[in-house]
Amino acid sequence: MARDVVFPPARQALYERNRYSPAIRANGLLFVSGQVGSREDGSPEPELEAQVRRAFDNLNAILDAAGCTFADVVDVTVFMVDPPAIFERVWQIVAQYWGAAPHPTLTAVGVTWLYGFQFEIKVIAQLPEAA
Repeated sequence: MARDVVFPPARQALYERNRYSPAIRANGLLFVSGQVGSREDGSPEPELEAQVRRAFDNLNAILDAAGCTFADVVDVTVFMVDPPAIFERVWQIVAQYWGAAPHPTLTAVGVTWLYGFQFEIKVIAQLPEAA
């Protein structure tokens, strides 16, 4: 099976350099790789709140490139370094992007390392044409 890869605008070189696909369309679903608060050159936003906003902006660029919005997201996994210290700050920002209920399913995972980042979000969305 050939992978049906979705690339957001102006970030293909970053994904090619790191050897992964930002998202794959398969069986009516969009599987999005974990998105972090990386700038165009791949470096992290230094401040936590800016990093979370950038992660959502990067996620939304991929969703948009596939013809989706966050309203199409059915499953979310978030990864946080030191969740007890950052959870409340992160969740204040998440609410700005999440939208109204009903919300997608959620799994939150505490990790010790995210390649220099503090927050990562990975989603599965239903493609509009499959709805």
